[in-house]
Parts: sequence; structure tokens; C-alpha cells
Amino acid sequence: MHPPDPGDSPASTSAARPACLITGAAARVGSAIAEAMSAAGWDVAIHYRKSQSAAESLAAALTQNGREAACFQSDLGSAQAIGQLFDRVIGRFPRLTCIVNNASQFQFDRPESVRATLLESHIQANLIAPVLLTQQLHQFLAAGHSKNDDPAGVVIHLLDQKLVNPNPDFFSYTLSKAALLEATRLCAAALAPVLRVVAVAPGITLPSADQTEAEFKKAHSMTPLGASSRPHEIADAVVWLARARAVTGTMLLVDGGQHLSPLPRDVMMMIRS
Repeated sequence: MHPPDPGDSPASTSAARPACLITGAAARVGSAIAEAMSAAGWDVAIHYRKSQSAAESLAAALTQNGREAACFQSDLGSAQAIGQLFDRVIGRFPRLTCIVNNASQFQFDRPESVRATLLESHIQANLIAPVLLTQQLHQFLAAGHSKNDDPAGVVIHLLDQKLVNPNPDFFSYTLSKAALLEATRLCAAALAPVLRVVAVAPGITLPSADQTEAEFKKAHSMTPLGASSRPHEIADAVVWLARARAVTGTMLLVDGGQHLSPLPRDVMMMIRS
């Protein structure tokens, strides 16, 4: 897929532009991805769960820049909800050829404390929803329903550099992301040539909920390059993968080399200990 260059006239209208769906796009890394994809020439479907105000503000900003954007609420909590989201998106953006699975659950547990409910919710958010959206896009494109001139599609999953050197912290999260990495490879093989399936693995990019600014700065610097990933760098990687027609079934690490420095525990736990 080769979307228009950012310098192309906004008057080219959505009839000449591909569209992408970005889950969890209202804030943090998701909003950076939405901004970058819009600047690269895509119309953007902004998925959110609870952040309606942030999603609407983002859509307004993207629209002012000459692209189209619209907001779609869903909790992604069931196959029915996922299917309904996809149907609403293609109803608004029939030129959909890209999905960025950015929405994610991230809660702390360990093997000795894991609860079935927490494991199930991580699997639903971090594995089932991305896989079913991948399936939906493949079916849509394979049936020839896309209105895009180039109907080939791409799905980009957001993973985590810790999959290279896993540790038992954030156990349910890690298991769900590891399964999604395998799904990336399996789906890439099964769904080609209609669909490419790839992944981006960030390092420490933004502070987590209970992390102090000092803790984040120290953790962010603990890489061979002296700094881990930043939101715009993750977004740039997503834009590149969306255009990279020869790339499928692989995970691109964007982490300042953090994966080259394995730790026995999560970096935040190492700092606090």
C-alpha cells in the first residue's frame, strides 16, 4: 500500500485515500500513531473504550489537518462487540486496509498470584480482540469489498520488547503478548497475499500508572543507547510497516536496545528493589 504523501492536497478527498483503524487511539502511544498515520495520508478510525473526550479532540485535530477521522467506542469484550466495531468502521470508511492493534490491558501479577479472571481479561484484550479484528479485515479484503484502489491490507500489532527476554512480572500480560506474537507469524503465513501481519515491540515509552517521573527517567535510560522508545518513534515504525510491502510475519523492536540487556525482573521492580 502506498498512501498519498503528506504534502498532497487535502482536496484529494477520502475517495483517494486508504483508511486505518487504530484501537486504543485516544491517548498515549495510540494518539501518536493516529497523528502519524493521518500525516502520512491515511483517514483514521479512532477506537476508544472510555476516553470519549480525548478521542473527539483528536478526531477534530486530524480533520482540521485535511484528513478524515471518526470515533468508535467499544470495550472489545466479546466477539459480538468486536464484530460490531468492525462493521461500524467499514460503514464509515469502506477504504479500510489497515488495522493497528494498540489497545492493551497491562496489570501486574506473577505466576504465584495469577487469578483466572485477570488472565482471562488479558487474553481477551491482548489476544482475542486483535486476532478477531485480523480475521475480519482479511475476510473483508478477500471478498473484494474494499473500495481502495490497492486492496492489499496490513495488520500491525503492538507487542513488547520483553518477549525477547521474558521475566515473570506482569505474568498475564506477558503470556497474552507472547501468544499474539505467535499469532502474528501464523496469520502472516495463512492470510498472505491478501494481508500482511506484522508487529512493533516498544521498550519503556511512557510512565505507567504508579510510576514516578524519577523512576520513569531512570528506567528509560537503562538501555545500550541510553534511552528507550518515545511515542513518535513507535508511530514512525508503524507508518513504515504500513508501507513496507515486503515485510510480514516479523516483529520490529523499537526499544533503544533494551532487549539486549535481559533482567530477571521488570525494570521498574529492579529500580524499586
